Amino acid sequence: MSTHVTVIGAGLAGSLLSIYLAKRGFVVDLYERRPDMRKVQISAGRSINLALSTRGIHALKDVGLSDRIMNIAIPMKGRMMHGVPGDLTFQRYGKDDSEVIYATSRGQLNTELISAAERYECVRLHFHQRCTGMNLDTGEVNLVDENTGATSAVRSAVVIATDGSTSAIRLEMQKTGRFDFSQQYIDYGYKELVIPAGVHGEHRLEKNALHIWPRGTFMLIALPNMDGSFTCTFFFPFEGEQSFDSLNSEEKVLAFFQTQFPDAAALMPSLLEDYFSNPTGSMVTIKCEPWHVAGKALILGDAAHAIVPFFGQGMNCAFEDCTVLDGCITQETGRPKWDEPRQKKTGGRRTDMGVVNWQKVFREFEKLRKINTNAIADLAVENFIEMRDHVANPKFLLKKKVEHALEERFPEIFIPKYSMVTFHRLPYSIALTKGRVQDQILDELCASIDSLDQVDWRKAEDLIKSELIHS
Repeated sequence: MSTHVTVIGAGLAGSLLSIYLAKRGFVVDLYERRPDMRKVQISAGRSINLALSTRGIHALKDVGLSDRIMNIAIPMKGRMMHGVPGDLTFQRYGKDDSEVIYATSRGQLNTELISAAERYECVRLHFHQRCTGMNLDTGEVNLVDENTGATSAVRSAVVIATDGSTSAIRLEMQKTGRFDFSQQYIDYGYKELVIPAGVHGEHRLEKNALHIWPRGTFMLIALPNMDGSFTCTFFFPFEGEQSFDSLNSEEKVLAFFQTQFPDAAALMPSLLEDYFSNPTGSMVTIKCEPWHVAGKALILGDAAHAIVPFFGQGMNCAFEDCTVLDGCITQETGRPKWDEPRQKKTGGRRTDMGVVNWQKVFREFEKLRKINTNAIADLAVENFIEMRDHVANPKFLLKKKVEHALEERFPEIFIPKYSMVTFHRLPYSIALTKGRVQDQILDELCASIDSLDQVDWRKAEDLIKSELIHS
C-alpha cells in the first residue's frame, strides 16, 4: 500500500487535509502555485471574508486547532440591516448567544493552517508550483515553477486535488469520458472594499454583527476584522442600467454610494481607490461526477463542488469534506487518528496505519458527500435572494419572529433552516428538505397576520405534526 499522498493546492482545504493525513502518518507532498503567504504579501481584492461556523469548527477541533483559530475570530451574533436613511435593524442568527458565527480573515486562517501542517515532519511544502495536469494512468502530476518556468513531473500513487474551482486535476478527469460537469455563473459580480479602523483602532460599526445594506437588486455586506477594520463586499450585476458596467467613472461611483449607502460611504475614505484598483470577481456553482478515478485521484472542496458564498458555507463545507474523508479512512482501516501526545513521542511517523483501499474510500466519500454538496449549492443560491431582496421586508421579518417562536415551542422538532445549516451538523440534504417544508408552514401561518400575537398556535402544532415530523 502507498503511505504517500500528493495534495494539490495549499489553500484552506488542502492545508487542513494535509494535517488530517499527517495525523495518520502519511507522507504528504503539498504543492501550491502561490508563494508562501507567510513570507510574501498576497494581493487583496478577491477575498470575501469568511464566516466560520459549526461544521468548520468541528473540523478544527478534530485536528486540535480550534483554540488557536478562535483567537483570530470575531463572533457575529446576527445580521445588522442598514436602511438607506441609516436606520438599523438587528436579526439574531440563532436562538441565543450560543449560536453565533465567526468572522475570520482568509489570509490569517490559511497562514495558521499552513504553519500547523508544516509542524509535521511527514508534510513537505512546495510553493510556486502550479499543477498543469495529470496522467491518470501513471499517476504522474505535471508542474510548472512559477518563478523559473521550469517544468517537472512527480509520480504518486494517490493524488488529492484541492486546487479550487478551476482545478487542473478535474479538467483531466473531464477528458476520461462519462464525466458529468456543469457550471453556472450568476450574473452578479463582487468588489472588495474597506471600512478602516477608527483613530484608536476601534471598530466604527457594531463589532459583533455581519452588516448588510440590502437594496433589492444589489447589496453591500461588511464583516469585522481583528484590527478594527471591516472588509466590505459589494454585490452588483455585471451588466444593465445599474451595474458594474454603468459605474464607470469616479463621479458615478461616488454619487451611487452616497445615495444608496450613505452611512457606509462616509466611513470609506479609500472608496474610489479600492473600487477601481480591486478586481471584479465572479461567482460560480460547479457540480460534477465522479469525483475520483479508481483509487488514484480525488477532487475535494471547490474543485468538486464550488458554491456561491451567500450561506457562508464554502469553507465550512470544504472542511467537512476533510472530516468525512478522514471518517471513511477510519472505517476502512479500523484505526483512528493519533492523539497529540502519541504523535510527539513517535516523531511524526506512524507504522501501524493499516491498509487503505483508496478506491473504496473515495467511492464511499463521494456517496456520502455529493447529495449534500448539491444541497448546499442550492441553499446558497436561495439565500442570496433572501439576503438581497427580503431581509428588510416586514413580512420576512415577521416570518423570522414566528420561526424563532416555533423553535422555542417545539425545540426538538422545529429547527430553523439557517440553524440546521449553520449551528448543527445535520446533512445539508436534510436541511434543504426540512427547510422547504418549514418555509411552507411559515407561509401558511403568516399569510393573513401582521404580528406575532396573531399566530394560530394550535394550527401551528397541527402543521408541524402532520408536515414536519414525517418529512
